[in-house]
Amino acid sequence: MADRYQQFTKTPVGKFLVPKLGLPNPPTLRRYRPGQPALDGPALVGSAPGGRLEKSVRAQLADAGIEVLGSPAADDTRYGALVFDATGITDPARLREMYAFFHPVIRKVGACGRVVVLGTPPELAEGRERVAQRALEGFVRSVGKELKRGATAQLCYVAEGAEEAAESTLRFLLSAKSAFVDGQVVRVGAAGVKAAQPPASWEQPLDGKVALVTGASRGIGASIADVLARDGAHVVALDIPAQGADLSEVANRVGGSALQLDITAEDAPAKLAAYLTERHGGVDIVVHNAGITRDKTLGNLAESAWDAVLSVNLVAQLAVNDKLLADKVLRANGRIIGVASIAGIAGNVGQTNYATSKAGVIGMVQDGAQRLAEYGGTINAVAPGFIETKMTAAVPIVIREAGRRLSSLAQGGLPVDVAETIAWYANPASSAVNGNVVRVCGQALLGA
Repeated sequence: MADRYQQFTKTPVGKFLVPKLGLPNPPTLRRYRPGQPALDGPALVGSAPGGRLEKSVRAQLADAGIEVLGSPAADDTRYGALVFDATGITDPARLREMYAFFHPVIRKVGACGRVVVLGTPPELAEGRERVAQRALEGFVRSVGKELKRGATAQLCYVAEGAEEAAESTLRFLLSAKSAFVDGQVVRVGAAGVKAAQPPASWEQPLDGKVALVTGASRGIGASIADVLARDGAHVVALDIPAQGADLSEVANRVGGSALQLDITAEDAPAKLAAYLTERHGGVDIVVHNAGITRDKTLGNLAESAWDAVLSVNLVAQLAVNDKLLADKVLRANGRIIGVASIAGIAGNVGQTNYATSKAGVIGMVQDGAQRLAEYGGTINAVAPGFIETKMTAAVPIVIREAGRRLSSLAQGGLPVDVAETIAWYANPASSAVNGNVVRVCGQALLGA
């Protein structure tokens, strides 16, 4: 559904009235197009003394075709990105070094520019260093709310020893693929570092991979299929038989396979494992996108509505994971990716069942991270906020407008924004990204 208010802000009348009345002014976001420059402008890279990431960051940005500056430009250059290595900050008193870097240049971040702060995971530090590194989160979330014109801010914690394995994450956070990701904290751990090899082609990093996408017949699921196929994967698009026609259209469009299956059926995990083994010799990427809503306030919620939502959105996913891992259908360096929701973080009126299931998806990630690391894979999740789909188009207009405007970017996201984040998780070079839940919500003002 078109965002008519955003369209109005671009008209001559809107351009005059919006700033006069102090109304939200949603920017036009720069989204990824093949062949476009990585950034609109150079990246200014700085570091606190003793930082361990600056050297590798400079090399990785140069490999991505990004112009790297080591000191502020003398002219009125607009920066495509500001990147600061804060790993050298070992005491709260030294947080001023971060202020000293950003203060003179923060107003020169260009439209849809990027701010990325790199740190050490606080849980891997001790004493004052742990305090200082945890403080970075407050800085980044606040900067994300201050930036204008579609610019975003992110914090990436990189464990010692994972410096080179952070490349896929840095490329994602700096690119137009992260257009609707803002104010997020990403962890790149030490586990999985050896498997985090750069792909033969960053344009098609999933070449030769097999990806399963559930709920793929429409909306976010169809967009996930599109993006994973664009990146080179053979997509197995799965949905219930009632969606068969739409499912076939998606599978044909992406050159993939269609599988009609109700994942809540008792024998569904076994059927799915057999299909993936017999047809494809296994699977590399599993995206648990299938989900339903049955919204009612708790006092009016039928038992069947509770059971249906929990079954599709959570219980069936756990059963599928168990089977694919037990039978080793998920290949080495495999990926399991869940689709949670901001409702699972902040809750939502009339969605006790849905919010419970989506919070459970976050629990699935937290519980499964160690298990997947031992298996040689990863498990992560996205948590979408307000995304423009047929489902959100049916939301009452007042609630819909609040959902769109109550974020740093003052608009709803698109299904492709969720899909791009999933593709980053799926990238073979993201093997050190495990146990993360990243919100795709434009830094919604609700939730953590």
